[in-house]
Amino acid sequence: MHDQLTPVPVDPGEDASNHPILSVFELERLLYTGKTACNHADEVWPGLYLGDQDIAANRRELTRLRITHILNASHSKWRGGAEYYEGTSIRYLGIEAHDSPSFDMSPYFYPAADFIHQALRRILVHCAVGVSRSATLVLAYLMIRHRMTLVEAIKTVKDHRGIIPNRGFLHQLVSLDNSLRLKRRGSHPTNELKCCCLFAGSCTCNILIY
Repeated sequence: MHDQLTPVPVDPGEDASNHPILSVFELERLLYTGKTACNHADEVWPGLYLGDQDIAANRRELTRLRITHILNASHSKWRGGAEYYEGTSIRYLGIEAHDSPSFDMSPYFYPAADFIHQALRRILVHCAVGVSRSATLVLAYLMIRHRMTLVEAIKTVKDHRGIIPNRGFLHQLVSLDNSLRLKRRGSHPTNELKCCCLFAGSCTCNILIY
């Protein structure tokens, strides 16, 4: 783990919307390269730890890391929750997400990004293993609040922790990437649409790139 991280700023003068959007296949290939190891928690952005349920249940370790907020992407009424942290100063947000390609994580992208951004002193974002559900929310946070493309966000996190969001989450993140690029351009372009997949003839993703 890193005691102190220095964020890599995104050049505000550079138009990230012109960067190519990779297909889900290409994103998976990127995710399987480079760092694949994980600790119970890794600091992937200054003050932002990405981890698993073991670290979330370890009060001594949470105190050592000076965690003030927890975002649990695997919240369940059957296993702990805000009540587990009663008597501490930790603020808790639980999202009952399922690590399934059919689960729609996108409604939580902005609420989670807001919670993370407001809590950036010492926050732990976790799920069961800390590589798919929680990683998806951290990637969305970096894209929404730090103007990163999806590829930039993946590279930023993978410098510190191996992650592998499931294919459904990757499709949703590609869609977020598209919408953020359009918003930052300030207007909807009228040029030809193309599919995000390498093999558009057999595409099933229904995600279009402007």
